[in-house]
Amino acid sequence: MLGTTVIIPTALVLQMGGNNEDKAVVIQTLLAAIGGSYTFVVPTISIILAGRYANEPNPHTKFLRIMRGPHGALIVVSALQIIVGFSGLGRTVARYLSPLSAAPLVMLVGFGLYELGFPSVAECVEIGLPELILLVIFSMYLPHAIHMMKSIFDRFAVLFTIPIVWLYAYLLTVGDAYRNAPPKTQFHCRTDHFRLIGGAP
Repeated sequence: MLGTTVIIPTALVLQMGGNNEDKAVVIQTLLAAIGGSYTFVVPTISIILAGRYANEPNPHTKFLRIMRGPHGALIVVSALQIIVGFSGLGRTVARYLSPLSAAPLVMLVGFGLYELGFPSVAECVEIGLPELILLVIFSMYLPHAIHMMKSIFDRFAVLFTIPIVWLYAYLLTVGDAYRNAPPKTQFHCRTDHFRLIGGAP
């Protein structure tokens, strides 16, 4: 979820005419309100490329106008979910579903994200590999080693490992570990490149 929350605004906000501050606000909105989904990316790109926004000279005004498109679309389509929820239809349908029906869904979502996740890890191995190793340790080994906190490590392994690895990446950036690295490595590995922290209100 954190990946989609950061990657989607990073990919789309600048195309909308927004700046780093707008990108930080969109990330905050996704964290606070709804979360992100790759399902919304293609419709949002079609809204971005719509001809009605091409003549807007002010980039910030263009960004605000484009943002209203996905917002309006989400409001309209969520009406269907509201109807299903309040009518009780969802509860009725769920009775006939086996828990095993979720397994193919989770598996297909995982396979779909594989091509997005592992190339990103390979672009900065010195940060991606420690994250994977720590994630395996926190989710697979620590629950068996510390029985009292088993449920905490089972549920929150990602939330524990991301801050640890981000701090590690920050220390590498501050310690000038990438001073002689190629620009592509610096782009993917430095924590100060996207200026999200400085751009956040």
